[in-house]
Amino acid sequence: MGASPVTLPREVRQVGVLGAGTMGAGIATSLATAGFDVTLVDTNPAALKAGVERVRSFIAAAVDKGRLSAQYAEIASARVRPDEGIDALREMDLVIEAVFESLAVKREVFASLGRICRKGAVLASNTSTLDIDAIAAASGRGPDVVGMHFFSPAHIMKLVEIVRGGATAADVIATAQDLSRRMGKLGVVVGNCFGFVGNRMLYAYGRENQLLMLEGASPAQIDAALESFGMAMGPNAVGDLAGLDVGYSVRRERKDRPDDPRYYRVADLLVEAGRLGQKSGRGAFTYAQGSRKPIPDPEVDAMIAAESLRLGIPRRAIQEEEIRERCLYALINEGARILEEGIADSPADIDAIWCNGYGFPRSRGGPMTYADTIGPATVLDGIQGLAQVNGTKYWTPAPLLSDICARAETFSDWAGRRTSRE
Repeated sequence: MGASPVTLPREVRQVGVLGAGTMGAGIATSLATAGFDVTLVDTNPAALKAGVERVRSFIAAAVDKGRLSAQYAEIASARVRPDEGIDALREMDLVIEAVFESLAVKREVFASLGRICRKGAVLASNTSTLDIDAIAAASGRGPDVVGMHFFSPAHIMKLVEIVRGGATAADVIATAQDLSRRMGKLGVVVGNCFGFVGNRMLYAYGRENQLLMLEGASPAQIDAALESFGMAMGPNAVGDLAGLDVGYSVRRERKDRPDDPRYYRVADLLVEAGRLGQKSGRGAFTYAQGSRKPIPDPEVDAMIAAESLRLGIPRRAIQEEEIRERCLYALINEGARILEEGIADSPADIDAIWCNGYGFPRSRGGPMTYADTIGPATVLDGIQGLAQVNGTKYWTPAPLLSDICARAETFSDWAGRRTSRE
């Protein structure tokens, strides 16, 4: 039998970016510095002007840090052409949408792109959580649609989750992979579900952070426990950096949100109190003017304690070991479900996503390698112990984890067995 034919990418020279916010400007910067001609579109003139200024400041910062020469920076800046009209995207080879994370808004945008863009153009959505199939259906040209989830700040972060929809053509996946490579980024192909790989696992990890706060751990205590494990930042500092209002709006888009009044209640409470994170100077922590250093806030501790009382949750002293186990075992268990469902192709892909996009310590190899290091049986025993204390709502072992343990294997062994069958 001969070798499988290689799927060639579509030719991409001109790229459009729709949405000139922080993410759109970061994507446009990455494209321009990689040698692409970029049309940056935003129908709001003020937003477009601010987006162009962001691109210039991102490029100038790269010069200051020695990443670009002044001469090349001038050339890269000139490659970005702003336009207020979506019609400017008509002749693009590929368009990346970077508008507000709302399914209704994105479907409306893709309906327009489906009508406007030339035949054969690749239409990519930068959605971080939403259903790529629903977005693709609105375009009327599902084979041309792919997810390209860039990570913020997009001009610096290397990871791109390339989301394969049910109808996405093979050459469109190849195009997204090739574009990511040409931008100097790591493109990892993933399947379609809420949050894909990275954010779906993040919600499991973050869920335990939220519950631990209601049960008695402070935001600073949780962050310290996970940072001492090696995470680049604790989950509460990360939430403040990203903007707590972002997650708040995403959770309201979900149709499968758990029926649990505790679920992300602390994060919701903070947003409802106007504490949006670094952007407002107050989130889970407070921030001095011009500083990114998180400062514990007794007001937040009091808010959480009052909410625990309202929900009837007893508060207690929580040890660092429990914080680590609950957050990390939730992460690993969700990773096992993702592998089982075929959303990620391999444990190595999950590890690449978490080490390159979420600050998981590279020295530990990623969450699935870490599970192999301590032993999947250790993780399974831990989950079963947590189920006895906290119930099975969140602590039912993934069938794949149970199967691997029954075989006395690792996730790496499982991946090797699967590869040998293919």
